[in-house]
Amino acid sequence: METTTEAGAATKRAARVGGRIFNFSPGPAMLPDEVMLRAQQEFLNYAGMGASILEISHRSKEFVAVAEEAASLFRELVSLPDNYSVLFMHGGAKMQFSAVPMNLIGLKAAHRAAYVETGVFSAGAIKDAAPYGAIETIASGRADKFVRIPELDMARLPKEVSYLHITTNNTAYGTRWNKFPETGDVPLVGDATSEILSRVMDYSQFGLVYASFQKNLGPAGTALVAIRKELFGHALPFTPPLLNYAAVDKGQSLGNTPSTFNIYFAREVMRSIKQQGGVREIERRNDLKAQLLYDVLDQSKFYKPLVDKAHRSIMNVTFDLPSAELLDAFLKEAAREGLYALKGYREVGGVRASIYNGMPLEGAEALASFMKEFERRRG
Repeated sequence: METTTEAGAATKRAARVGGRIFNFSPGPAMLPDEVMLRAQQEFLNYAGMGASILEISHRSKEFVAVAEEAASLFRELVSLPDNYSVLFMHGGAKMQFSAVPMNLIGLKAAHRAAYVETGVFSAGAIKDAAPYGAIETIASGRADKFVRIPELDMARLPKEVSYLHITTNNTAYGTRWNKFPETGDVPLVGDATSEILSRVMDYSQFGLVYASFQKNLGPAGTALVAIRKELFGHALPFTPPLLNYAAVDKGQSLGNTPSTFNIYFAREVMRSIKQQGGVREIERRNDLKAQLLYDVLDQSKFYKPLVDKAHRSIMNVTFDLPSAELLDAFLKEAAREGLYALKGYREVGGVRASIYNGMPLEGAEALASFMKEFERRRG
């Protein structure tokens, strides 16, 4: 018999806008309904112009105002210091895997950089940086199968490195840095793709933070970069203009035609975050969503959490079931209940519930309720 909580969750699912499901995809990810609806309303006729945001020039005063407001909102939401620039760049985070060393590894003559390996995407960043200098992995969680953030001995950080790179939240495995390393004069670089604007962070700790849009900001294909201005001007000679931070900054991210729709959408997302009370309020809600799922895992002898409790992400909750057969049944039944894209990353397996900013509390409630009922029936 269905419980009151389960019935309530089902009712909320049925009442969602346009019959939309709860999308737990790691990206492209679920976006806020209210922003999707506003984009839909304005799609054919932006700001009374009689044309779509997709159709107007990136150099028009109307679009320049969009880009400027998007950058200003990001500054406001994260309390970005005045000595940082906000850039919108092509290619998502993986393009930044190359752009970061191209721009920063020349900060010191040794052309050395340090990386911490905490999962799939940090490993990709290490690989892509290798052609541009001496790349050193000074800590890695690989031996522990990335179930926790590895211990980082800052004494191992060579003074001649140009920067230290970390991935602040690990999408595939479900871990995050709870405390960022103190790097002194060495710029700290953070790939914050899967948690941008999800929790309060002190950006002054970083020389550079970058993030793809497709988790918390909007459609895929664009990256936001927040960079300390003193780091401009050290790009390697062969760095393409579209990857040269100083050149992109000089052109106010509009040196060529950017993805205008993506920037517009990110502005709308950030407007929504501001209206909801800012990043601190978003973090409070994200903590609630994650706690709903972790409470089920902590009270269960059926489900197996995949990461160390002290390093859990609030964006990506990962766990496994006792057998492959039960996992397959869980995923199929969840999909029928409108709980979409819960399959774990191919190298990890199990279940991964990505509960980014766009996932409402009702989605986490529905999944937690389903997990309890599935365990009751099959555990």
